[in-house]
Amino acid sequence: MRTSEKLITGIHHVTAIASDPQANVDFYVGLLGLRLVKKTVNFDDPSAYHFYYGDESGSAGTIVTFFYWPGHAARGRIGSGQSTALVFSASPDSLGYWEERLRANSVPFERVRRFGEETLQFSDPDHIPIEIVAVAEDKRTGWTGSDVPPQHAIRGLHLAELSLADSEPTQQLLTEIMGFREIRSEEGRIRLEAGNGASGNLVDLVVEPTIATGRGGSGTIHHVAWNVPDDASELRMQKLLRESGFRVSGVRNRDYFQSIYYPSPGGVLFEIATATPGFTIDEPLEELGTALQLPEQFAQQRSAIEAALPPVEEAKKARPVSAQPAKGGSE
Repeated sequence: MRTSEKLITGIHHVTAIASDPQANVDFYVGLLGLRLVKKTVNFDDPSAYHFYYGDESGSAGTIVTFFYWPGHAARGRIGSGQSTALVFSASPDSLGYWEERLRANSVPFERVRRFGEETLQFSDPDHIPIEIVAVAEDKRTGWTGSDVPPQHAIRGLHLAELSLADSEPTQQLLTEIMGFREIRSEEGRIRLEAGNGASGNLVDLVVEPTIATGRGGSGTIHHVAWNVPDDASELRMQKLLRESGFRVSGVRNRDYFQSIYYPSPGGVLFEIATATPGFTIDEPLEELGTALQLPEQFAQQRSAIEAALPPVEEAKKARPVSAQPAKGGSE
């Protein structure tokens, strides 16, 4: 294998599959306080919503996205060969606030410590594991336009978690071709970093040789996308991966970025996505996520598509927390 040119800077986005679009919006916008950056449809199937959540502009490394197929996405199984958690960062002073907010909204959680980081663990309505990690050095602001106080806002994705029966082939891909560096390991978990190594540029390889292989469907994470700055960097990565024997797709135009896809050795689907052109190409920054945007190939079908999609209203607001959030404990 050839050593990469370190073109990948970190995470671009993580995509999962939801069973109920309104419940999904209520949770990620109403409870977690993320911004609905884009409301569109799957590029290959306009019967499926595709929601993007993130910071104010949908910056790379803050984005989580969800597909929703009405009546077609059977329940999946979380397991080996998948990304198995959505892991966000927040200020170290915010975990007490988030404990109280989760408690007020009847969301069970527990508090754990990993790699010296305090972490809240809970699940979304589809039982996808969610984590909020206390990260002092993360200088991102997240979305400050929700009812979550700005100092407690989720700043973005902290890392991508991959569960693998055997971590070595995937680690080899990440380090020898994709430019990641191993920085620590403990208790069956290996952490790698890309780019400047800050929050949003990390991946944890969780070695789980005894768990069942995951099965795609609602309640599972579909793929992990890695960020490159521009089209030229993506083409160089595509060439490098193909020369190293990986089955890589052609470049696919996703309107807001260009993408290539390839399966990792451990079974997790990888994507490489460009940071440009971004989410303001079809609606202004202040109006992001407020109207259904359609890929050009579906523009003439708008009436039929809108009639077939289930209606989605503004996010249901979370119950407010007490004025003095608890600083510890779990439910």
